[in-house]
This record gives sequence, C-alpha cells and structure tokens, in this order.
Amino acid sequence: MEKRDIIAAGRKIVESGMVAGTWGNISAWDSSRDGYWITPSGMDYFALREEDLVLLSIGNVVLEGSRKPSSELLLHAEIYKQRPDVKGIVHTHSPYATAHAVSRVPLPGMVEDLVMIVGGQVEVAPYCLPGTLQLAEGAVNALQERCAVLLANHGLVGVGSSVEEALKVCQVVEKSAQIHIMSRLLGGPALLSQEDIQLMCRSYRQSYGQ
Repeated sequence: MEKRDIIAAGRKIVESGMVAGTWGNISAWDSSRDGYWITPSGMDYFALREEDLVLLSIGNVVLEGSRKPSSELLLHAEIYKQRPDVKGIVHTHSPYATAHAVSRVPLPGMVEDLVMIVGGQVEVAPYCLPGTLQLAEGAVNALQERCAVLLANHGLVGVGSSVEEALKVCQVVEKSAQIHIMSRLLGGPALLSQEDIQLMCRSYRQSYGQ
C-alpha cells in the first residue's frame, strides 16, 4: 500500500469529473498497520499531501494523522470488515452512475468489461443519510461479492485489490452507466447471460493482464 496512490487517485477523480470540489473519498488498507488510510474531510484533492491522510483502525480509532477523517469512515470500515479481499475503496459522485443512483435503477450486466471487473449487475443500496452506519450496512449488503455498488440518491462506490483497481472499477462503471442510458434511447440493452458473466469474471480475475 502506498499513500501516494491515494493522492494520485484523488486528483484523477477530480480531473475526470467524477467528483466536484472536495466531495468523494478514498481509502487503502495497510496490512502492516492493521488499519486503513483515508482522505481527510473537505480538503482540496490538489492540495492534499501524504501527511494529510488519516490512519484508522477497523474500529475507527485514529492511529496516525492530525486531520479530521472523511465523514464516510463508517462506510469504508464496514466494507473492510466484511470483505477481507478489498484493499482499496473509491467513492465518487460521477454523473452517469449517480443518475442511476438517484433514479434507483441498477446498472445491468450488458458490457463485457463491466461484468469482468464488477462481477455482474451493479445494485442500488437503499437510501440512508450520509455518514451513518445504516448507509454503510446497506452498501455492504447490496455490494455482496461484487466490486461496485450504487448508493441511492448519492453516488458510486468501487472496491478492489488496490486503490488503482478500485479507481478502475469506478471508471468502467461510469462509462457503462453512460452506455446504458444511451442504449435505452435505442430501445434497451441486450443483457449478457449469467453463465457468460461468470466465465468472463473468472477469466479477468485469474488471467487478465501481465
């Protein structure tokens, strides 16, 4: 785990329009410290330095850092508790994914790269106030073993084996959400079969890349 990866991801989500201003949050699990580093609350991503990140225990006790951590720390902690495979989390408010979230419309398994990296349809978690345990628990329940979940009337959460992988999840979901909206103008998407989704997801996780 590199803290600089969190800083880099923060700048990328602003540059790509996946967040506006200081919204959204990013974290990474640090196995050597048995806790997770998270972005501070309300700080400009381009002003962010490694020393601004906050290290929290799984019980959300501050282990290192002087800044106030993100208000969505319960969401991050709950995901790390329930998904030991997750080492990075990126939360964005990207427009097309959030359009699905506010409409409470799941993003179906219709694009190959989406199902490969996410593991199937992206579900919508029930609406709960931001920063609450109820939101965190609802997100984990809707996420299950997949790598993305939509938060009703809120935004998108992507998870992965690293911050870079979680960011890639968010990028692919946002692109797929745009495609889904456009496809509905043309009469609706043709969905991939569950068997093909499982095969492609397995192939991605076992053999994709160098």
